[in-house]
Amino acid sequence: MDVENRAQDNYKAGETISGEDQITVDWRGRPSNPSKHGGMRAAAFVLGLQAFEIMGIAAVGNNLITYVINEMHFSLSKSANIVTNFIGTVFILALLGGYLSDSYLGSFWTMLIFGFVELSGFILLSVQAHLPQLKPPQCNMATNGEHCLEAKGFKALIFFVALYLVALGSGCVKPNMISHGADQFNKAEPKQSKKLSTYFNAAYFAFSMGELVALTVLVWIQTHSGMDVGFGLSAAAMAMGLISLVCGTVVYRNKPPQGSIFAPIAQVLVAAFVKRKQVCPSNPHMLHGSQSKVPNNHLAVSSDGGFVLHHTERFRFLDKACIKIQHGTNTKESPWRLCTVTQVEQVKILISVIPIFACTIVFNTILAQLQTFSVQQGSAMNTQLTKSFHIPPASLQSIPYIMLIFIVPLYDTFVVPFARKITGHDSGITPLQRIGFGLFVATFSMVSAALMENKRRNSSVNENKTLSIFWITPQFLIFGLSEMFTAVGLIEFFYKQSLKGMQAFLTALTYCSYSFGFYLSSLLVSLVNKITSSSSNGGWLSENNLNKDRLDLFYWLLAALSFANFLNYLFWARWYSNNLPVSATMQNIQSIGEDFNHENPSYTKHSGDDNAA
Repeated sequence: MDVENRAQDNYKAGETISGEDQITVDWRGRPSNPSKHGGMRAAAFVLGLQAFEIMGIAAVGNNLITYVINEMHFSLSKSANIVTNFIGTVFILALLGGYLSDSYLGSFWTMLIFGFVELSGFILLSVQAHLPQLKPPQCNMATNGEHCLEAKGFKALIFFVALYLVALGSGCVKPNMISHGADQFNKAEPKQSKKLSTYFNAAYFAFSMGELVALTVLVWIQTHSGMDVGFGLSAAAMAMGLISLVCGTVVYRNKPPQGSIFAPIAQVLVAAFVKRKQVCPSNPHMLHGSQSKVPNNHLAVSSDGGFVLHHTERFRFLDKACIKIQHGTNTKESPWRLCTVTQVEQVKILISVIPIFACTIVFNTILAQLQTFSVQQGSAMNTQLTKSFHIPPASLQSIPYIMLIFIVPLYDTFVVPFARKITGHDSGITPLQRIGFGLFVATFSMVSAALMENKRRNSSVNENKTLSIFWITPQFLIFGLSEMFTAVGLIEFFYKQSLKGMQAFLTALTYCSYSFGFYLSSLLVSLVNKITSSSSNGGWLSENNLNKDRLDLFYWLLAALSFANFLNYLFWARWYSNNLPVSATMQNIQSIGEDFNHENPSYTKHSGDDNAA
């Protein structure tokens, strides 16, 4: 049965079908078969790539500051900015990966091509770390920092080329791992929709396992066997991930690329601007492409198996793109002057999610500190576990993942089914609620970090004592719990938006939030140094010695920003909820009017927007 007949038959049977769930093909380009393609079996191969890819990139990123300082001889603040800029670039390039996937290549080919780009970057990093002629002369930055030669010229060029090959590859691979794995489930079917929620938790479990191995085994090898061996193991991990991806080729459901995903958006904006002086009709059914008869689920199926979104009252100025100004003529207006209601509604959805996206930037600024200053914080503490074993400071970041590999399965097995019975939501709690809880908890990670740094500094300066490295574990544990809620909630929130053919790009937006967070971290470090450098004690972060810096005050600043960001999020989550159209799902498993606090059933929602809180 072809795509069109299948969509129409399902619709006649009373099912809610979104267009992106219908257009899936196998590896030969033929319509996918639900009994042979997709499901958790296919998603497992993608999860393998995710675990190995994060294993490779985490081993590099989380211990990169140590390599940049000890081997390349950059200063502490400059090294921190190199790391945050690198990680920020990884995540902002996710937009490129999402765009190429949705528009031209498809998720599978995007992952395969850029996976090899990332692999080449790991190999080049390993080669540079192994050859002395590609690095500055050895020097102890802790004792002779002022006399150590910083990497410049060709040596710096090789380093940054290798680093940003990794960034390009990883950035383009990341959003497609999540979206391609989620594409293996048809969210229009209740059973598949529940499995999709399980998949998002499984994806975070795979992420946690990859991080855990990277931050324990690989970082330990980097510390004891050299960064060249460590980078080589990252390359080996990436190669294993690519093998896992290829092994699942014959069982994947693949969504073909849709052509430029930005053209329909640009058409709406141009048409609305051109017709800005027109007056919107009071009856929305007079708009081009509006459905005069909308089914109970508020979603119609078009003749091509796609979907038609119901008109909403938000952002009415965009409705002008649907005004017909050539009545009674046979002349067909240009798509740059006349758009459909569905096309306009998708742009409205895209605009609506921007504030939610923006509220996660400060959250990722906190993450940046745990991968930079907190590692240096641990380096200034007693890392000895036994007489012969010292904990690598970068391995501290494995602590939350040790916790999460137990918590995530328990959460999905017990908490989600229990919450589902109460709320009727496939995910137990809505993604917006999940994000909000994570943002709230993140504040306490910085409070803990500030208290512990103050205690560490006083003990070292005033008492000449070196605290155990385990004193700073609470800030990692708290943030790990926060990230489990925020990161998974954000990915699920974006993926479930009713934007045809843009799932990879929307998933990339979640990584773009990471990018802006790391860039904001670099900006804050520079601003704080500039503003506080006029004091008699110097800048908070201007020295290479944490005993002279005031990292605790910087952490308090971030705690205040985090709490203010949480309050801002509450406002925008309520605004988002109150401005969505609603629809019942095919079996009314979602409660009408389910909002952020379950107390204001004043809106309706699209099928596929089951993530609205």
